[in-house]
Amino acid sequence: MTYHVLLVEDDRQIREVIEDYFSGKNENAFAITTAKDGDEGMERIYEQEWDLVLLDIMLPGMDGFTLCRELRKSSTAPIIFLTARGREEDILYGYDLGCDDYIVKPFSLAELYAKCSALLKRSKGMVGSNRISCGKISICPSTLSVKVDDTEVELAPKEYALLKYLIENKGRVLERETLLTRVWGYDFDGNDRVVDNHIKKLRNSLGDAGKQIKTVFGKGYRMEER
Repeated sequence: MTYHVLLVEDDRQIREVIEDYFSGKNENAFAITTAKDGDEGMERIYEQEWDLVLLDIMLPGMDGFTLCRELRKSSTAPIIFLTARGREEDILYGYDLGCDDYIVKPFSLAELYAKCSALLKRSKGMVGSNRISCGKISICPSTLSVKVDDTEVELAPKEYALLKYLIENKGRVLERETLLTRVWGYDFDGNDRVVDNHIKKLRNSLGDAGKQIKTVFGKGYRMEER
């Protein structure tokens, strides 16, 4: 199987080194398409469905954060940032935008290859069952299915995305603004009341298991095991 990877990086040497290393490990495993700046990267994003995207942040033209935000509007492909920006606030911002990993330059090519391979296997459902659960609720990201105990539950797309993020961060208090950003995106014009309304719908859809979504007054919500 050949994975189609988009690499957006303005440093020609880094582009060539990554291409050479990946093809040297397994010539037929990765088909890497490169873009030398953010504007070209934006054009490439819509050319086809990518299995993996590697993004620099500090790019001529459109920056990597903007590219990530645009990609997340239409794709669930794994995204890895490759950047010299190692500040904690940049890393957290990258994850809030929806990246799957954040690697600070200089980096090990062997580590990058290993992380890419692991992310691709998980995203393609090749690592056993990728079902994640919390209490009575379980979801399978590869099939977008939701079960309460052994009963299938139908959810609207935003309800599913909200539930997935809550389960992935179970035990943590998630503020409404964080949920709004992560599920609806930074460009959403509405207010955080939309989060409350969708939480209400989600609880109703989950039945008794909806009680696992706890309200933290003045803050937001927390997913618990019971």
